[in-house]
Amino acid sequence: MNKKEIAEIRKQFTPERCSVTRICACLVDADKNKKMEMAGSFLTLAEEEIHKYLDIFKRTLSGTLGKNLLCLDFPLEAERGGGFQSQLMALRKSALEDDALLEDFYDSMIKHLNYTENYLILVIRAVYDIPGKTSDGLGLDDASDEIYDHLLCSICPVNLSKAGLCYNTQENLIEDRIRDWVVEMPVTGFLFPLFNDRSSDIHGLLYYSRNAEQLQSAMIEEWFGCDAPLSAGTQKDSFNMLVENTLGEECAYDTVLTIHEKLNEIMEADKDEPEPAVLTKSEVRRILEDSGVSGEHLENFDEQYRIAAGTAPALQASNIASPKKMEIKTPDISVLVDPARADLVQTRQIDGRKCLVIPIEGEVEVNGIHITA
Repeated sequence: MNKKEIAEIRKQFTPERCSVTRICACLVDADKNKKMEMAGSFLTLAEEEIHKYLDIFKRTLSGTLGKNLLCLDFPLEAERGGGFQSQLMALRKSALEDDALLEDFYDSMIKHLNYTENYLILVIRAVYDIPGKTSDGLGLDDASDEIYDHLLCSICPVNLSKAGLCYNTQENLIEDRIRDWVVEMPVTGFLFPLFNDRSSDIHGLLYYSRNAEQLQSAMIEEWFGCDAPLSAGTQKDSFNMLVENTLGEECAYDTVLTIHEKLNEIMEADKDEPEPAVLTKSEVRRILEDSGVSGEHLENFDEQYRIAAGTAPALQASNIASPKKMEIKTPDISVLVDPARADLVQTRQIDGRKCLVIPIEGEVEVNGIHITA
């Protein structure tokens, strides 16, 4: 799925466009006990409840593609009978009306989810009547080519509200506020099937993680049956390790600066594309070559890539570089530089010491105070 396709589905979670037919939920305590279950028609809920649920569903489809939102493909073995994909297919076919299937799903979630507090498992079924589009991309609201029958699962923490005081309007006094259990925004979830090329793709799902560095990798691999992707931070660390190990003694400031300039050029060229720019192993090698890394140092590139990135088929450019800032760190100081002006920073030997040299242009402030000398 790309950004436009995610946005198209996300827009359906509004009162005006709502296509949710059924909602099911299971409250799980910190000891992994099921405390409450519910199931019913979504549109029979009170209007205020509907609004709050829709906020949760939209949040499960929010964040940055490639960081918080990840497209996971099922390997063939995961699509065989008894696997997670077949479990989801059965749930979707049942329209969430089969209690036994729901119990199996809840039990599997409780078994594989690594979460130690109270949480709510929310599962909905929605049916989106996909409108057609003209050849130039204009929507045709009255022309439907296909039905997108899908499930959305949201895992929401359930915590006690904070202690405090409140104003009692009936008694006209300040008193202790009653603490109650609050369902918070989701920490993880998924959409099945994928909505690829504006059509159902049962061979994968869209996975959501609020914390881009805590992807529940064990659940993805052991329950979903998918290869757990590298998190955004791990991709950056892997790329940095690859550059350091490949360049060795050639890992100089100017070379690293050039590498990041190449990365920013790639992101700038793709900034209006619906899918984020990704770099295959061969493209990473070409960037290093274009940045002046010698052939001698690239002889062991394949091995260094395997050590740093494992079997990752590609790295997302925005996960390993930022077009907005470049950070230069020493053990004692950290300097943030606009990447467009990173050439102002130089490394020099002064009185036998390696120094960062930054020419001063315009006004200089120290903690907001303008200095003149």
